[in-house]
Amino acid sequence: MRRLRVGTRKSQLATTQTGDVVAALKKERPDLDIETVEIVTRGDQILDVSLSKVGGKGLFVSEIEKALQEGVIDLAVHSAKDVPAILAQGLVIGAIPTREDARDLLIVKHGQSLLELPEGARVGTSSLRRRAQLLAIRPDLEIVSLRGNIDTRLRKLQDLDAIVLAAAGIRRMGWLTENRVSTTGVAYEATPLTPFECVPAAGQGALAIECREQDTEVRELLAALHDREAARCVTAERAFLAEVGGSCQVPVGAYATPSFSRLNLTAMLADASGNVVLRGALMGEDARELGRELAARMLASGGDRLLSMVGEV
Repeated sequence: MRRLRVGTRKSQLATTQTGDVVAALKKERPDLDIETVEIVTRGDQILDVSLSKVGGKGLFVSEIEKALQEGVIDLAVHSAKDVPAILAQGLVIGAIPTREDARDLLIVKHGQSLLELPEGARVGTSSLRRRAQLLAIRPDLEIVSLRGNIDTRLRKLQDLDAIVLAAAGIRRMGWLTENRVSTTGVAYEATPLTPFECVPAAGQGALAIECREQDTEVRELLAALHDREAARCVTAERAFLAEVGGSCQVPVGAYATPSFSRLNLTAMLADASGNVVLRGALMGEDARELGRELAARMLASGGDRLLSMVGEV
């Protein structure tokens, strides 16, 4: 086996996640010589502008995908929710490991739930999806744009009433104990938002390990890390995302859970204000067809008009 070069973003969360994958690979193959290659993406450089205004989630993977295509790295570890529905040419998702908690986490200073936050509370999030769903429940909230690494966002809670982050990242960093988030000597209360309150992003909580389609040696190696159940769920979610043309410009969520041999897929489309939130759910056995079918039904039920309105804005 040649030396294996693993690409990752430079953020603390990204390198932690990649370290977990490297450890899993070495457990399977102790003889591997693995080098971690840190790559600065455009999304990491632009922190003062909403992603929806500068190109969307592809900003976190495009430089890494280019390194894969050019042979600079052999595989890349992404947060699955950051990976666009359509991959760069010649690349595939070689493995999706066991999924972490997919829910969003409401983090507050004073222990309130979403409904208990004071009138006009200032809530930080960088996600149009979260913004729309929060405003659908609490139209009085003031949503404040929040970018940066997890620790940066947590520090900004000092000037806000609450922030919303993905639970998976907090857990992977080891900062979540029961219902408290603790880091750098500061502790905050945390409450998971149910998928009914806030449908997660497609792929949230999962990792996607990307490699070259023709690299059979790496693909065979990654097969040992692949979690079939997690992959089925993420496949359904990403199929929904691809069918509706979802991106960071569109408030869209999709979350699948297994039910024996079938999957239960819940999804949402919205306008950024939360005035119109379209939800749908469907069960099926074929993950990809399930995502496509639910998307088709929701588009036919008003989702197409909703997306055209978002596009006009």
